[in-house]
Amino acid sequence: MKIIVPMAGRGSRLRPHTLTVPKPLIPIAGKPIVQRLVEDIAKVAGEEIEEVAFIIGDFGPEIEKSLIQIAEKLGAKGSIYYQNDPLGTAHAIKCAEQSMSGNIVIAFADTLFRADFILDKNSDGVIWVKSVEDPSAFGVVKLDNYGFITDFVEKPQTFVSDLAIIGIYYFNSAEKLMDEINYLMNNDIKNGGEYQLTTALENLRAKGAKFTLGKVNDWMDCGNKNATVETNSKILAYEQEAMSQYPASAKIENSLIIPPCFIGENVKISNSKVGPGVSLGNNTVIVNSNIENSLIQENTKINHGNLSNSMIGNSAQYFGVSREISLGDFSVLDFLSK
Repeated sequence: MKIIVPMAGRGSRLRPHTLTVPKPLIPIAGKPIVQRLVEDIAKVAGEEIEEVAFIIGDFGPEIEKSLIQIAEKLGAKGSIYYQNDPLGTAHAIKCAEQSMSGNIVIAFADTLFRADFILDKNSDGVIWVKSVEDPSAFGVVKLDNYGFITDFVEKPQTFVSDLAIIGIYYFNSAEKLMDEINYLMNNDIKNGGEYQLTTALENLRAKGAKFTLGKVNDWMDCGNKNATVETNSKILAYEQEAMSQYPASAKIENSLIIPPCFIGENVKISNSKVGPGVSLGNNTVIVNSNIENSLIQENTKINHGNLSNSMIGNSAQYFGVSREISLGDFSVLDFLSK
């Protein structure tokens, strides 16, 4: 099986954190979003992953190297493709046409999930869905009495279903999907000015393809700062047992750690209370602070911080008072200097 990961967008809603790092590579509880995504898919796939193909923008060689390493950690080949123009979800997949063969999972790298099912390989495809309160912002599916999908509807303005497509799909024939995507593009068939994957899915269904549901227990968004901080707290809770052991290189003095927390290598914490729901990246220093439900990346220094629902990037410095903040990489915020 192959995993195809479209991730060309920079994540403008998560700025300033995506000015230096693309959103899928932002660490959540010590591990990049996209790494967590492909590892979770591998768990439900029930078979060996042969290749992970990443569809990216102009992210640079260091990020490309990181993506290849993520694939190799799964024992898979890593491939890089480029989407230079944002022409829609179907267009993104078209960019990886060279890897589109056999059975595949397509996973858009802006979401995480929890699920306990194994893929139904007897159907033509499986669409991951989650019931939502407001389906008008999503692509949704309608079902028949046997649980097969009868319609794919993109962002319905009148209610047709509350089963939202979360952006993860299984196909037993990548070639058949590519035929429909090529048909859309060759005939310039767009929805909302873009080539949509849901249009290709509807065409496949109309030709007799049988799609079933893969229902997830939890669907976690990383679209903006608040959602990402909440997702970090959820992942920590899910993996609380694994997070209970802190690295030997971490130095914790006169401080209280309230689990669940992730503490990276060479972290230093003194005279502080940290947790619950806090991630501290490698080499971060926390002094005289009270931090809860926050995501703090690597090589960052916090002194006299009283933070909650906050997100602080890499190599940042915060010296201050009580507040909820979103501070990007290499920033300095100092309320203590005279």
